[in-house]
Amino acid sequence: MLVCAENDPFKGFAGVVTICIKGEPSCATTKSACLGGEGQGQCSGNIFSLLGLPMTTTKKLSFVASHAPVAQTSCKELAGRYGNVAPEQADAIVALGGDGFMLSVLHDFQNLGVPIYGMNRGTVGFLMNEYAPHGLIGRLERAEEAVIHPLRMRAHCVDGHEVEALAINEVSLLRQGAQAAKLRVLVDGRLRMPELVCDGALLATPAGSTAYNYSAHGPILPIGAEILALTAVAAFRPRRWRGALLPMTAKVRFEVLEAEKRPVSAVADGQEAREVKWVEIESAPDVKHRILFDPDHGLEERLIAEQFV
Repeated sequence: MLVCAENDPFKGFAGVVTICIKGEPSCATTKSACLGGEGQGQCSGNIFSLLGLPMTTTKKLSFVASHAPVAQTSCKELAGRYGNVAPEQADAIVALGGDGFMLSVLHDFQNLGVPIYGMNRGTVGFLMNEYAPHGLIGRLERAEEAVIHPLRMRAHCVDGHEVEALAINEVSLLRQGAQAAKLRVLVDGRLRMPELVCDGALLATPAGSTAYNYSAHGPILPIGAEILALTAVAAFRPRRWRGALLPMTAKVRFEVLEAEKRPVSAVADGQEAREVKWVEIESAPDVKHRILFDPDHGLEERLIAEQFV
């Protein structure tokens, strides 16, 4: 059957299109339609609907969008072009929004094992691809996949309750009040820093190393480095401590000194635990996130390019 994967394969075409109906002997039965949008040389509608044929695509897509009006408008347009199925039935999920929304989508659908392709309808869009309504099926077929594993946080609070969460970018500890935080740092059970006086500290993945970590003067990590970045936020003592690079297998424990006098919160990709007493962080290799990027604009290339801006 001579059809394209897109809903508007004949955009810009004016004339008569003949399509052979699949399954007919020698393609003897055909249908024709005149396109042109009243002589304007534009496709006036879906070729399949014009011919009374069912729409055919190579992928089942699920579109999800942030609450931003531009994202909602784009979602309706794309769903009209390509169809829209439930995430559980999709071959790929297309997320429309910014990086924050992309992180929430990755968390929401992490158990499906479905690749997620983001299109930027937000601000920065580091995890997103450029938005374009046409050619989406082809872009998905050519896309490069990056597989990332999040961090697993377990935070024990002063009142005794615990909070567990996953973080794709980083887990950060931040002072809640006017006084600086005092933290003790242990790596794999070994005391590495008896006291770190600071506004906070964070542990970042390679995928998240260009976010808060980079703003706090932490290093950008190559996506395949199998390394975590431990970075202080406005360290006061030791004043010149710039952090550490740790193997991906490391288990990091932060203990909050004077926790009631100097309250500290722990945040994993936006999920917060307040007034923590200690926090343990380690990689979660059992959890896998699949992200799709356009060719030559994959996550590794973006991490490298960010260092030369």
